[in-house]
Amino acid sequence: FLKVQDGCDYFCSYCTIPFARGRSRNGTVASMVEQARQAAAEGGKEIVLTGVNIGDFGKTTGETFFDLVKALDQVEGIERYRISSIEPNLLTDEIIEFVSRSRRFMPHFHIPLQSGCDEVLKLMRRRYDTALFASKVKKIKEVMPDAFIGVDVIVGTRGETEEYFEQAYQFISGLDVTQLHVFSYSERPGTQALKIDYVVSPEEKHQRSQRLLTLSDEKTRAFYTRHIGQTMQVLMEKSKAGTPMHGFTANYIRVEVENDESLDNQMINVRLGEFNEDMTALKGTILMN
Repeated sequence: FLKVQDGCDYFCSYCTIPFARGRSRNGTVASMVEQARQAAAEGGKEIVLTGVNIGDFGKTTGETFFDLVKALDQVEGIERYRISSIEPNLLTDEIIEFVSRSRRFMPHFHIPLQSGCDEVLKLMRRRYDTALFASKVKKIKEVMPDAFIGVDVIVGTRGETEEYFEQAYQFISGLDVTQLHVFSYSERPGTQALKIDYVVSPEEKHQRSQRLLTLSDEKTRAFYTRHIGQTMQVLMEKSKAGTPMHGFTANYIRVEVENDESLDNQMINVRLGEFNEDMTALKGTILMN
């Protein structure tokens, strides 16, 4: 994990991060490249770019997140990069197109939506609407049809009426995304959201959360199922003795194989089979490279 940025200049109505973490700031592209080179020298093969609002990278150095992505792509020894949570309004088409051509940046995105209802997005003081979000998903799928797209959603925020939640559910249901990370809204002292009158009960929050989690499972399983029978490269991760090893494909499908310590941190070709017992991964057959 390479932390490329900290702090946030966005003041969403439900969030205290700008008060707790301060304004957006970052090191230079050159310093990040040096850290990536160090990780490669130590045997690291995959780096996840993290931060509070990583798309805002460059505020303090006069650079951009796209500059960073292009520079990191040149670092020898790193096989894979993944871009962690990036705001939809900061995920530019040029970044999406660059990732689609890159050998090192994986077809894997994590984009916070928070609500699929425009009225709720306004109450949250988010900087985009559902139309922009849908256009980003469409753009990704046009150039990377097999890309994994994870989406953050908050349920039960103040102001989220039953009608608004239904709008959000229908919007999310129609998106070609892979997985939902669902959070139940919780009050934060000092936030602007506390001025909104409509309060959702804990029971209703739970019910909404469960509906979205069920939808998420359906989308993830459909995505995995489409890849059964394919041969893909998997970066294997160390596991406890006596338990299956697992790793991830480029597009973040979790794959399980028989334990073999010699495979730790190795990129191997695997034929993807059926789901494992708890439906959390596909069983893989290792092919001789």
